[in-house]
Amino acid sequence: MNTRTKFFTLFLLMTAMNANAIETPDYEVVYKDGSVEYRQYEPYIVAETVVKDSSSYRGSSNEGFMRLFRYITGANESQTDIAMTAPVQQTPTSEKIDMTAPVQRNETEEGWRVAFMMPGKFTMDTAPTPTNNEISLRLIPSQLMAVIRYSGRWTERNFNRRKEELLESLEEANIDAIGVVESAAYDAPYVLPFMRRNEVMIEVNSLPNQENAVVTTE
Repeated sequence: MNTRTKFFTLFLLMTAMNANAIETPDYEVVYKDGSVEYRQYEPYIVAETVVKDSSSYRGSSNEGFMRLFRYITGANESQTDIAMTAPVQQTPTSEKIDMTAPVQRNETEEGWRVAFMMPGKFTMDTAPTPTNNEISLRLIPSQLMAVIRYSGRWTERNFNRRKEELLESLEEANIDAIGVVESAAYDAPYVLPFMRRNEVMIEVNSLPNQENAVVTTE
C-alpha cells in the first residue's frame, strides 16, 4: 500500500470513527489552573499496539490506527464488531515510565504506542481477544490526569509544543508528574483544524494550591 493509499484509507477509517465515536472515557474535572484541567478518570480498558522501530509520529499513528481498526471490525477470535470510541491515544515508547502511568510501557525499541478505549460494556473477561498478537488489552486504573486541550492538526510539532506547555505549567505549580505525556485526537481529518479537539495529558499525584496533598486513586 503506497503512502497516498494509506492516507486515503486512514481518512475513511477516521470518517467512520467520527460518525460513531460517541463514547469517551468517564472523568470529572476537579480543578482548573489556567489552560490545564485536572481530571479524575474512571477505570477503562484499552486495546493497544506498539509500532516499533519508527520515529515517525504520523506514520506510526496510521499503522497503529489501522491495526486497531481491523481488530474492532472483526479481527478477533469471536469475530465481533466493536463500536468505535474516542480519542485515539498515542505515546512515545522510547522512554521508561512508571507501570501505573496512563500508557504502561517498559523501555522498548524506538516507536509509538497507539490505543483505543474499549466500549464500557466490556470487561477484561468479556472483551474479544485479538487475533493479531501485536494487539493487547489492558485495564487503565482510576487516575488523576493533568490535561491541556487544543485545536489544530494532530502533528508531532503541535504535540511537542503543547507537551512543553503542560510540563512547564506543572513545574510552576510544583506538581509531580508520573510517566510521560500522551496525546489524544477526537476528530476525523475532514474536520476543520480550528474545530478539532486534541489533548495532551499526563498522570499527576496532586492538585495545585492544595498543599500538594496526594490524591488517593483506586
